[in-house]
Amino acid sequence: MSGDLTGRGLDPFGWPGRLPGRRRTGDDVRALADALTDARDSPDGEARSAELERIAAHADATGDDRSAVAARFALIEAYLLHGERWRLVELVRRCAAALDRRPDLLPEADRRLLLRYQRYAVEALLGTPRVGLDQARALLDDLTARSGAPPGADAPATGDGPAAGDDDAGHAEVVAELRCRIADHLGDEPAARRWYAHWVAAEPGPAGGCPGCAPARRADLLAGWGDWRAALDELREVLDGRVNCTDQPERALAAALLPWLRAGEPERAAAAHVRAYRRHRREPSAFGALAAHLRWCALAGHPGRGLDILAEQLPRLDRPTDDLAAMEFAAAGALVCAVAGEVGLGGRRVPRPAYGDRPAAEVDVATLGASLLDLATGLAGSFDARNGTGHQSGRIAAWLTERALAAPVPLPPEEDPADAEHAHAGPGDAPADDDLAPLTLGLITAALDRRGDHYAVDAAGTVVGRWGAALIQFRTAGEHGDVLQARCVASRRLPTVRLTEAYAFCNAWNHDRLLPKAYVHDLGAQLVLAGDVSTDLGRGVAPAQLTVLIDAAVRTGVAYADAVAALP
Repeated sequence: MSGDLTGRGLDPFGWPGRLPGRRRTGDDVRALADALTDARDSPDGEARSAELERIAAHADATGDDRSAVAARFALIEAYLLHGERWRLVELVRRCAAALDRRPDLLPEADRRLLLRYQRYAVEALLGTPRVGLDQARALLDDLTARSGAPPGADAPATGDGPAAGDDDAGHAEVVAELRCRIADHLGDEPAARRWYAHWVAAEPGPAGGCPGCAPARRADLLAGWGDWRAALDELREVLDGRVNCTDQPERALAAALLPWLRAGEPERAAAAHVRAYRRHRREPSAFGALAAHLRWCALAGHPGRGLDILAEQLPRLDRPTDDLAAMEFAAAGALVCAVAGEVGLGGRRVPRPAYGDRPAAEVDVATLGASLLDLATGLAGSFDARNGTGHQSGRIAAWLTERALAAPVPLPPEEDPADAEHAHAGPGDAPADDDLAPLTLGLITAALDRRGDHYAVDAAGTVVGRWGAALIQFRTAGEHGDVLQARCVASRRLPTVRLTEAYAFCNAWNHDRLLPKAYVHDLGAQLVLAGDVSTDLGRGVAPAQLTVLIDAAVRTGVAYADAVAALP
């Protein structure tokens, strides 16, 4: 018998297939559905992704659009989880083409999810030169048409976008943001500024993503254009604790580092650096923020600290989240090395771990700087070759010419804020239960101690504890640290295909209950349902009152997490 599988009624993929002249049967569909279920349930990794690719190709060959789209949705989720957005372009294109052939193929929730995936695919252009410029533009034009947002080679009239309250609210915002950021990436500042104005004016909505992250993205753009004060104004609500986002305020603090330094506020910049780096030093998703910390060290007169950070973070450069983050990290590291050499620190040796064919070694500052410069300029050249401009190379060259902007100021202490408060508080320092006192971290931990709760205090001064299905964080917020912020995060995560359902749940919760304020945080690969309660205690708080507030936060946070856990 021939070794050809098709001779036995099997296609080359190993499932009952549609041979020439044979119609697809119910057995074929069931076999494909079973294979897809098995692949979804298999361990995450390259083998699972390869199997999903195989299933999608088989579904294409048999004309099963529904299974093909389902397999590609699973692949998109996997690539988002692993930070490989550049792989989304072809997957999204094929899903959109299937939807064009079969408008009834997807329910409304999945159609909206596909638009969100299309946004991520367009954004991949900014992170890597592996995505073609024409590919991204075609996807963006298609996203514009599908979402009902206004088209544009130039800035449109904002009134052409979706109306406030529309189910499509936020799509005009997404399109304006993407066109703004692409224009900026290509070095077309006039076009980027025009689109920026329409991005800010567009009606926000769920399609716009996390509202707490948009101000930091806008601030980065404004800072790149030299608008320091405007960048700080954009971050004001986030820094005041008025925005709900699990990445804040540290993401905003990193965006504010150089604007504060250039605006003549080096003390605020120093405090922001120390606080934000406590979190960013260990958080994998924060790799893109490290360039801001390194540049601040070089320009604020702290090149020694910059070398310390560089030595600590170098291993992450071998497995970067994207090429843009690697380019910026390498350029900022090269700047630190150059400044360090100029102030007499060139004799330091920095350990660099082994990776691939590169052996572990201790390299001097000049050698490390030259290596980082080669990497940064090489990546910038790749972006520019794809873009047909010299903007990225010029931007990196401009970074490397910068030098100290201000005399160095002392850095705030590095120790855990909770330990510092307890170390300086004697037994007679605690206020009486009915005496008003300024809100402090020590008062928060004392209230939890009275309740008998177990908790930890992280390096950023946030109190973290788990009560049932709820992870609850307490911290001081606001410009003067006089706002008690309690944030609960439900243990249960939802897949992004349930985004519409998650929004409906939070809207219903907010309609029926006062606390906590519920919201959805989209991580790309999954949805986090969280809640937030902020209480202004600018006039002080008595320990007894603080205990009542913490009791209420725990009780309502647990109820919220239990409700999330009870969702079908």
